[in-house]
Amino acid sequence: MFGRMIDDFKESTGTALRLTSLAAAAAFALLVATSFLCAALFVFVLQKYGPVEACLAGAGVFLLVTLIAAICYKVRQNQIQVRAEEAAREAARSAKSAASHMLADPMLLAAGLQLVRAIGVKKLIPILAIGGLALGFMMSRGASEGGDEAEAEAPAE
Repeated sequence: MFGRMIDDFKESTGTALRLTSLAAAAAFALLVATSFLCAALFVFVLQKYGPVEACLAGAGVFLLVTLIAAICYKVRQNQIQVRAEEAAREAARSAKSAASHMLADPMLLAAGLQLVRAIGVKKLIPILAIGGLALGFMMSRGASEGGDEAEAEAPAE
């Protein structure tokens, strides 16, 4: 359990670090390219129209670049969030299927039969009844949590 949590933390940290370094490299390259383009635009507009118009044109270019970068960042952030939600749903599904496969294991059934022989049927019946109630509560609790997720996700589609 803790191993999975640690692995998930390592993976999310690695993803965030790679994404941050990629964003920093792209931002630096964009800064250099934009600087040269702005210098060329500034000189061109300065010669044609004057200093005020040249400054406004430079500000417009920087504003446009900033908007494009912000939109790209938001789109990438949403993609990462969707992938994380899908991975969490898949992990929940695999945990439920693993629990159902465990009860079908012949070695587990053989161990259960040996336990019944060792303890005795009369002593084991109350233990099994309490265990069955606990299992029933756990299953109904898990089903109600799964139903809440389905209801919460239905309007989003």
